Amino acid sequence: MAKPIPRIGSRRNGRIGSRKSARRIPKGVIHVQASFNNTIVTVTDVRGRVVSWSSAGTCGFRGTRRGTPFAAQTAAGNAIRTVVDQGMQRAEVMIKGPGLGRDAALRAIRRSGILLSFVRDVTPMPHNGCRPPKKRQSNSIYSDTAVEVFESRVDNKRLCYGRFILSPLIKGQADTIGIAMRRALLGEIEGTCITRAKSEKIPHEYSTIVGIQESVHEILMNLKEIGLRSNLYGTCGAFICARGPGYVTAQDIISPPSVEIVDNTQHIARLTEPIDLCIGLQIERNRGYRYSIKRPNNFQDGSYPIDAVFMPVRNANHSIHSYGNGNERQEILFLEIWTNGSLTPKEALHEASRNLIDLFIPFLHAEEETLHLEYNRHKGTLPPLTFHDRLAKLRKNKKEIELKYIFIDQLELPPRIYNCLKRCNIHTLLDLLNKSQKDLMKIEDFRIEDVKQLLGILEKHFTID
Repeated sequence: MAKPIPRIGSRRNGRIGSRKSARRIPKGVIHVQASFNNTIVTVTDVRGRVVSWSSAGTCGFRGTRRGTPFAAQTAAGNAIRTVVDQGMQRAEVMIKGPGLGRDAALRAIRRSGILLSFVRDVTPMPHNGCRPPKKRQSNSIYSDTAVEVFESRVDNKRLCYGRFILSPLIKGQADTIGIAMRRALLGEIEGTCITRAKSEKIPHEYSTIVGIQESVHEILMNLKEIGLRSNLYGTCGAFICARGPGYVTAQDIISPPSVEIVDNTQHIARLTEPIDLCIGLQIERNRGYRYSIKRPNNFQDGSYPIDAVFMPVRNANHSIHSYGNGNERQEILFLEIWTNGSLTPKEALHEASRNLIDLFIPFLHAEEETLHLEYNRHKGTLPPLTFHDRLAKLRKNKKEIELKYIFIDQLELPPRIYNCLKRCNIHTLLDLLNKSQKDLMKIEDFRIEDVKQLLGILEKHFTID
């Protein structure tokens, strides 16, 4: 008896013909065709095979609404949603046509989370007078410019990464902003680190101590790598007290409450014998890099300076991507930031932007300075401010207050006076009262009116006769 032939799509054969496994497409090409009447978005793989497509018409838009930016954004979102589910992570974008939906479709593609390798405009150049009239350039682009967090991750406690996008920008602006932001990120942000170590039992920097596996120089290098986070001004003290045998890590550092250790597991030394290790530390908050000057007098009292790397940003890069034709070309700025964990990349970007704004404030007041120049020439000088006498009276009236712990941030000073004092390393009330009127007038951009206003603020907060 002949056996029946099983169907190809039957369950007995182990296959179901109506079900197909979804293709995994890690990389593809996104084609955006924007005309004045419609916007079509097509997604293909690297071989050119269509994976998904959508248009403003298929999304339900009719008439003149098919050429609007919102219709292009909706069409791009529908086309991208399918390929994101299939695992697409990287894509190239080809934009064609002069329609209004070009930029809206590109913004929708960027928000989808797909990493764009490049954006290319493949619009053909028309001839014989058939090119549409050139749009008048306006400043509306500045209102549309925005910063987006493209990627953010924490590799470990001492390494954070962030990638940001600023768009759209006029041709040339991306390079200007990128260079300025990179310089500000690397040199204008304050950080905290250990600048000096002291121990009376150490004869010199390159000696070894019985019971400690590392040499003194290696211990100093380990202290240099410790990341700190603080809001202090100037310097403060800390110390390490540990007993062996065992490992000495950053967790053994006893520091003030205003100082926080980023990674408590950072290695400092290994004690192989039951000995005591006591090291005094000096912690400082500043900016940039400072090379330690080693003098013989410092080694006699057991004090060893450490090269100070105050920069919380380890590296910063920027790249520029252009799109468009002719005078209508626009740019996208990609900014990459690596930090040591004491600041997040977003906080570093915010701090660098504020510092750049503070640097340009004197240019904003340049016209005001010119107007007051003639007025100040013919104006009499103030009577000398005897700051030392006032300091003695203030100490007498406020015995319980430590002047060095009262920062000028608490005096609610105007931004102009505050920035001038900060540039001259005046951080506390003690630093301010130790200055004479001549010292204050030597400060750049500091005027007689500022001295009067500063004296009024001091009389308001404290009883100064």
